[in-house]
Amino acid sequence: MPTINESSLIEDNLTNDLHKLQEDEVIVNQQLDQILMRHCHVEAKLQSIRKVLPNVAVVKAETEKFRDMIHHTNILAEKVSAKVRQLDLARSRVCECQSRVNDILDLQLCCEGVATALENEDYEQGAAHVHRFLLMDQQLLEKTADDVSGDHSSVTSSLATLQQAANNLRQVVDQKFDEAVKGEDLASVERFFKIFPLLGMYNEGITKFCSYLAIKLQVTSQKNLKAALDTRITDKRASVIYADTLTLLFEGIARIIEVHQPIIETYYGPGRLLTCAGILQKECDNQVKKIVFEFMKHRAISRKVQLINEHLRKQGVEKLEPKDLDILLSELTLMHARAELYNKFLRRRVFNDIEISTTDEQHRASLKNDFETIMKNSELARSMQELLGAYLALERYFMEESINKAIGMDALDQDQQTSSMIDDTFFIVKKCVKRSISSGSIDGVCAVINMACGLLENELSSQLKSRLRQGYPAGYLDLAQAYNALQTSFQHGRIQTSDTELARLMFLAYLNNAETSIEYVETLSRNLKIDIEQAFPNMQTKEKGKIESCLAGMKNVTFTLRTVVDYGLEQLRSSAIKPRINPWVDSFLTINHEADEEEILRHETDESFVQTLVMNLDGLLQVFKNSLMESNYNALIGILTTEVTIRLEKVIFKSSFNKIGGTILDNEIRALSNYFTSSTSWTVRDKFIRLQQIATILSVDKVEDVTEFCATDSISWRLSSAEVKKILLLRTDFRQEDIKRLKI
Repeated sequence: MPTINESSLIEDNLTNDLHKLQEDEVIVNQQLDQILMRHCHVEAKLQSIRKVLPNVAVVKAETEKFRDMIHHTNILAEKVSAKVRQLDLARSRVCECQSRVNDILDLQLCCEGVATALENEDYEQGAAHVHRFLLMDQQLLEKTADDVSGDHSSVTSSLATLQQAANNLRQVVDQKFDEAVKGEDLASVERFFKIFPLLGMYNEGITKFCSYLAIKLQVTSQKNLKAALDTRITDKRASVIYADTLTLLFEGIARIIEVHQPIIETYYGPGRLLTCAGILQKECDNQVKKIVFEFMKHRAISRKVQLINEHLRKQGVEKLEPKDLDILLSELTLMHARAELYNKFLRRRVFNDIEISTTDEQHRASLKNDFETIMKNSELARSMQELLGAYLALERYFMEESINKAIGMDALDQDQQTSSMIDDTFFIVKKCVKRSISSGSIDGVCAVINMACGLLENELSSQLKSRLRQGYPAGYLDLAQAYNALQTSFQHGRIQTSDTELARLMFLAYLNNAETSIEYVETLSRNLKIDIEQAFPNMQTKEKGKIESCLAGMKNVTFTLRTVVDYGLEQLRSSAIKPRINPWVDSFLTINHEADEEEILRHETDESFVQTLVMNLDGLLQVFKNSLMESNYNALIGILTTEVTIRLEKVIFKSSFNKIGGTILDNEIRALSNYFTSSTSWTVRDKFIRLQQIATILSVDKVEDVTEFCATDSISWRLSSAEVKKILLLRTDFRQEDIKRLKI
């Protein structure tokens, strides 16, 4: 028998199961209610289906009929397609048969037509018949005649007759063309030139016609050269007459191509200009060689280059005048520029013709390479290289001698801060480099830029440093007085390079020269980059690298000139600044810095140390203010500030102070800092930081106050702990024991 607890547990389980069943029953009832609610909708759908069912059978029957119809149509279409293919094959065979029959008929007509045309000297008509014959397939004609009649002797006879007639016509046209060339009958030349392609003589026609054009070019060029040789020296174009002659040659070739390229393309098709250009270029080479020979001869180029080389080796006695080379250099660059322009024109025309003649990229590249080879190995290229070499030798001599002359004729105007050599030198450099740009040669431009950098870095910098190496003479003579004394010396004819007045004047001018040269070099570099990019807009990557490398040499020139400026300022520091600063600042040692209240009153009423120092410094700066450029003047103030602060720091460590003396020192250092700050646009306050910190330490009330200053994060402390204690020892009212115990 189950116990009471077990019975209770069973009852609870049954109760739970009952509740669960009741919940499930509720859910099932809800679902049944939803289904019953959709009963009407389902009935309506079933009713619609019952109505459609009869139509389904009809649709099925119609679909089967449609399927059978499509199948039947497909079979019929296949039969029709087969018949159409047979008809197409038959039609193509009929067309081929007609073509072959027409060829046989045309063969007879061509045979008769050629004979008639030759008798009547109607070469165009005869060439047309031959052209029609050449388009026929001769083997196919013989096979056709054999298939039709079984005897193709008549066709073979006609073929032989036409072949012989074609050869005869070729000989006649060739002969007539030569006769037209000899008779200078341009109309007949063009007439027979147009007949050559009809006879299949493409290469012969192009070669003969371009050879004829080359002869005309030769005659014209020789006339131009003779006219150039007969030109009088007084003629306004005499200085560039050979450049003009070369230009006329290139313009003649360009005109030939402009006029005859459309004719060649019309009758011979595209892709023939390369052959034409090659023939014309050979004649161009011959004429260029003659023109350059006469140019070298009459301008005595070889002699001039020889004299220059002897001058460089210090062997020659005779010396060329640079001014006489100026016009010659312009003609050389003009000749080279015209050649470059001609090369660009010819390359553009030939490459465009190649582009439209073939779609094969490999073939295009091969044809373009052939053209480049022709131009690279041409006499024109060799002659231009020879001219470029002569130009660079003459240009270097012109630039170097002109700069040396500018240096030798250096003069100083009272109203100018620089001497004449700087403007003259950079005018020459700019002129030479711009002239090289006009030559159209990247290599020429690079060579001249390198020359200019070398001369500026060596000749100019050496001259500037040589003058500055003599130093700035001591003394307090005002520069205006120095210039007046210099003029007086000129008037009395007793000027000497050792004169103090001249030495002072020229030293400052050359210091300004060096600074101005830096500005000129930077400006020149920027402008040259713009000019070169405008003159050579289509530079390759390699060419751009060359130009950038050459222009980078300008930075080396700037660096060299900067060292010259620094050297000059150092000379000025050692000779004009330091000897004066030391005694002025050393007077600080003669002052009692253990002052009392009475000393403070005397300091406020009498002229103080800093007032005297500022007056002396101001007098010194006035000597240089109007004579130095702003940048050099500011640099001089920077040097002066450094010397004053260093010297003042030294004398401070040799003095003794009390609280009042330290306070006075602090005020004086602030006044001195304000003076220098107001005298220049450069920042000089950082040079006074150590002095200001020294004055601050010397003006503290107690030794312990120094710890607060040193611990301040807002102050960049420039003094070491040892220096701070050393400064505190300068205070006579502080005990050494307190200073030694101080922890910083």
